[in-house]
Amino acid sequence: MRPPSQSTINLLVAALCLLWGSTWIVIREGLHDLPPFTSAGARFTLAGVVMVVVALTIGRREGGNKPPTYMWVMHGTLNFAISYGIVYCTEVVLPSGLVAVLWGVYPMMMAASGHLFLPGEQLHGRQWLGFLVGFVGLLLLFLTDLQGFGSVGVPAAAVLLLSPLVSVIGTTVVKKYGTNTNSTLLNRNGMLLGACLLILCSLLFEREAEMSWTGPAILGVGYLALGGTVLTFGIYFWLLRFAPAYKLSLIAYVTPAIALFLGWFIDEEPVTLYTLAGCGLIMGGILGVVRDK
Repeated sequence: MRPPSQSTINLLVAALCLLWGSTWIVIREGLHDLPPFTSAGARFTLAGVVMVVVALTIGRREGGNKPPTYMWVMHGTLNFAISYGIVYCTEVVLPSGLVAVLWGVYPMMMAASGHLFLPGEQLHGRQWLGFLVGFVGLLLLFLTDLQGFGSVGVPAAAVLLLSPLVSVIGTTVVKKYGTNTNSTLLNRNGMLLGACLLILCSLLFEREAEMSWTGPAILGVGYLALGGTVLTFGIYFWLLRFAPAYKLSLIAYVTPAIALFLGWFIDEEPVTLYTLAGCGLIMGGILGVVRDK
């Protein structure tokens, strides 16, 4: 398959930033009506069903090899079930914008993983400096804003850090061994498995939880499934075949700024001077990373 142009890659990365930046507040709003595992399970069930149809059309035109069983099992378990299960549970405690910002450790983790395990993705001094600046911004937020949520703030954030970690493991495996793998089939299988695991968690831990399938809840699940999952992950893992993993991981730097704004604008989530300073450092880190080697 002919690789996409650099302008196409940049345009698709921008679209991913906008879509994923909006998902954090939609998740938070949906948790007013549905418990976390139920909400996440419904999202990936719908997404997986849609991907079955997509795989019969777009998947055939995409080409590539059928994903090996170990790869889609790891993808579904780590990138979907565990990673998103943690995010949904954390947003019960912390604001959506702050969760998005804390999840921004993903680029540093992905860069380190790419440097260690992915040929041709070694980083140089200026890029490491960019990641360091971004990490300082995240650390500032971790040590300041989280203190406002009492005794549950720091533990919730600590658990949240497991979400980007497991995502890095799954993405590294796909990038290293799945260069010629059909991304549509990979996502279809992963989403269906992730949905099953999340629904199992719902049955085990949320049988007594209150839930209400309101109109906004259903619309939210639909948006997250179609726009925030099928479309975004389809684009992301297709691009992963052509673009460096560290460059795609920069999406996790931009989406927190979008998530913070939407959380403040829609749900009046707190944005402090520390929040703005942390985001400023993160944006500075982006500039350092995207500069030519």
